[in-house]
Amino acid sequence: MTRIWNDPADFADEMTDGFAAANGRHVQRVTGGVVRAAESPRGQVAVVVGGGSGHYPAFGGLVGQGLAHGAAMGNLFASPSAQQIQAVAKAADNGGGVLFTYGNYAGDVLNFDAAQERLRAEGIPCATVAVTDDIFSAAPEERHKRRGIAGDLAVFRIAAAAAEAGHDLAGVERLARLANERTRSFGVAFSGCTLPGADEPLFSVPEGRMAVGLGIHGEPGIDETDIPTADGLAELLVAKLLEEVPEGIAAAGARVVPILNGLGSLKYEELFVVYRRVAQLLEAAGLVIVDPHVGEYCTSFDMAGTSLTLFWLDEELEALWETPVDAPAYRRGSVNPAQLKAANGNGAADADAVPESDEASREAAGTVRAALEVIAATIDANVDELGRIDAVAGDGDHGIGMQRGAKAALAAGSAASGAGAGTTLARAAAAWADKAGGTSGALWGVILTGVAERLGDHGKPTAADVAAGVADGAKGVMDYGKAEVGDKTLVDVLMPFAEALQRNADAGADLPTAWKAAAEDASRAAKATAELLPRMGRARPHAEKSLGTPDPGAHSLALIATAIGELLEGRNHHA
Repeated sequence: MTRIWNDPADFADEMTDGFAAANGRHVQRVTGGVVRAAESPRGQVAVVVGGGSGHYPAFGGLVGQGLAHGAAMGNLFASPSAQQIQAVAKAADNGGGVLFTYGNYAGDVLNFDAAQERLRAEGIPCATVAVTDDIFSAAPEERHKRRGIAGDLAVFRIAAAAAEAGHDLAGVERLARLANERTRSFGVAFSGCTLPGADEPLFSVPEGRMAVGLGIHGEPGIDETDIPTADGLAELLVAKLLEEVPEGIAAAGARVVPILNGLGSLKYEELFVVYRRVAQLLEAAGLVIVDPHVGEYCTSFDMAGTSLTLFWLDEELEALWETPVDAPAYRRGSVNPAQLKAANGNGAADADAVPESDEASREAAGTVRAALEVIAATIDANVDELGRIDAVAGDGDHGIGMQRGAKAALAAGSAASGAGAGTTLARAAAAWADKAGGTSGALWGVILTGVAERLGDHGKPTAADVAAGVADGAKGVMDYGKAEVGDKTLVDVLMPFAEALQRNADAGADLPTAWKAAAEDASRAAKATAELLPRMGRARPHAEKSLGTPDPGAHSLALIATAIGELLEGRNHHA
């Protein structure tokens, strides 16, 4: 369990501040994360890694000479927002383009891709390699769906070494992809992890049992067995990984880097006992062990568990692997000291001037702010239940993430003094996406932005305007997240809600009437997701476990739709 915090909502930001203060020789704090403190050669490709906090030394601890140029660091177990990623990438850019590499999780993919699009629009070349090393999270024929766990280290190191060697962006991307193709990992856990301020772990493992095939965000294992001896555990890890030797490699005589990773609470002494047998088994299989790693490289807060990664080398990769590295939490060889950068000054941008609006729109902005208050109150009242639902087959942080997003949106909307309805909601949308992070943060940003653009800053919005905005938001979510109806996501509620709202508005209903009827459809659709199997996101590997439980994103959307309907009906009665 975690014992020390101030406000749990501030934990990730305060942790990043303290990390940067303690490691000023290596890193510099910027908006959204950290970048190298040392100067990099002009024209060198910048390797930017990242993900949620709670995985130290990933991701900030891997920033430094010979390794990453920057790390975008989100909230605990939640991807950084597109705004955070964009800010870190711009601070890290050396004029040679940016290579993004991170674990393959839905929220990270959404937000890194959005940041990449924005940077390309600004003329900064970008490429992406998502790490897919976890063999238990999808079958070999669906490797593109696999999660990234401790194999991140191998891909990050090769990408950064290629940049140090002077490869251009295409060359760095090619080598990072090659490293990913030759990396396989498999993990187990003996207990769940507990986030700051939480009373219970995200999942639990019965006494004497071991979760098999877990993720690094508090997701439960895909299977469960009795706890073996240390030798038995080594035999399980090695046997599973040797069942899937990368294509084109003959195991006998192959050169391999083993990485035995502690997930947060296992003692190093325990890891060494396991590694003793791992080494024996690899040598017995005819493999040549190169530069073995035993320690913590990608943790899951305070989880008691371990994973084994095998990184299969070739001559090109092995030469790059020897590149010296000097980062706060990872050092190999000896780098030539570089001059430190001047203070970056990459802070939060000043608020934009409020665009011109008319009185009717400013009056409508009052309803927008009231709706944001209702959303925040609704999430506060249901945060524990949303977390419980999410923990059934996910990582249990949906309630916390929605709470962060809703509170940030309310603060931004309230601060938009004198703004019209569109600007008020647009600023709330940006704040939600930035502070919530993760998949839900990105998607709620898209939904609210779609509505904001239709509201505008002039005139009183009509039911047709709001319906068109919700429809735009729904289309944006499907285009952005690639989910479809039936995938067990918020799309299963958003689409019927948008369609009902449009239908009722087209029939001439006023906004309160149209919204309330659509909210009833949303509630029915949310309940129906209990009978669906997830085909997207972190719940997909645990599909069967989620049967009988509604999708948390769908459920929270229905709760919000219902609460806003009650607000609009009350305002209509008092009009």
